[in-house]
Amino acid sequence: MRKWGKWVAEIREPNKRSRIWLGSYTTPVAAARAYDTAVFYLRGPSARLNFPDLIFQEDELRDISAASIRKKATEVGAKVDALQTSLHHASASSSESSNPTRVFRKPDLNKYPDSSDED
Repeated sequence: MRKWGKWVAEIREPNKRSRIWLGSYTTPVAAARAYDTAVFYLRGPSARLNFPDLIFQEDELRDISAASIRKKATEVGAKVDALQTSLHHASASSSESSNPTRVFRKPDLNKYPDSSDED
């Protein structure tokens, strides 16, 4: 997370010192999904992913250049960012009308979610 509140994603190219910039996002989930997309295309199915169940494999991405990886990763990140932001705004507006004192906690992305029925 940058000090101004944005989450960023980048990945180092294999066997090179250069990095591929994957974008700047408002949510940590979007940055992680952009990273997952890039690492999947760089390292294949054996890559360690943040969200292994959510990776979408496409056969049409044959050109594994840095530009094509950046494009695909930023597309995924932007879609997830838009979805996460809209969900946050929808839940914030509905909770403000029903319970104005409710406080939202940022998720800990380093642990698995609890199986409780809080929602």
